Amino acid sequence: MDGVTLRRDGHVAEIVLDRPEALNALSTAMARRLADVCAEVAADASVRAVVLSAAGEKAFCVGADLKERGAMTDEEILAQRPVFRAAFGGVLNLPQPVVAAVHGYALGGGCEFALSADIVVADESAVFGLPEVGVGLVPGGGGTQLALRRLGPGKAADLVFTGRRLGIEEALAYGLADRRVPAGTAREEALGIAGVIAGNSPTAVRAAKRAMRQGAGTALEAALDLEENAWRTVAFSADRREGIAAFNEKRKPNWPS
Repeated sequence: MDGVTLRRDGHVAEIVLDRPEALNALSTAMARRLADVCAEVAADASVRAVVLSAAGEKAFCVGADLKERGAMTDEEILAQRPVFRAAFGGVLNLPQPVVAAVHGYALGGGCEFALSADIVVADESAVFGLPEVGVGLVPGGGGTQLALRRLGPGKAADLVFTGRRLGIEEALAYGLADRRVPAGTAREEALGIAGVIAGNSPTAVRAAKRAMRQGAGTALEAALDLEENAWRTVAFSADRREGIAAFNEKRKPNWPS
């Protein structure tokens, strides 16, 4: 449906970029659908972890659909902008941890989707890049700011200003990818990680993600206050009581949240 498929398995939701015939290039319709799917997942308290994957063998996502954009007027491009921002923001602002399963090309917006995730699993075929300056654009899905925060100023500048592509080895060295897996196994690995996350306290995991996201780039003293708030959110919760009881009783927790 419009290039995005939503799957569910227990407490894990999988959002699939599903336009393989176009290398999962982001069209206007696909962006609208992605924003709607992310809103649905974000509002679902039963979802504890999210996997962002992609259909097809060649690409995770090659960015914006430039064929569509090439036929658009300036006014239409301007009207498309909030639609795209909603799509990228939908992924970035998911309250659940997001594990990206990257294979093949992750260029432009595809790289930005990976940067929006909390954990990036990439297989040996993965190629990352932010080539926008080569076509007269600036990364517009969070690329400049997310790369800066994830990679640091020097590596972010190298990636953005040159527009060059990074294979799996450089992606790992740069911090674009967190786990390397054999070709064709990124989705399986990402689902496994998501399953582990989903087994933990959903209240605690969401609070921890919120503290980490809000604390990025914040002065240490203020960031520790954010951590304090996160701790207080869960310290007197039903999840904390169940978690400690389960530990003492040597059983798996049955999270009430």
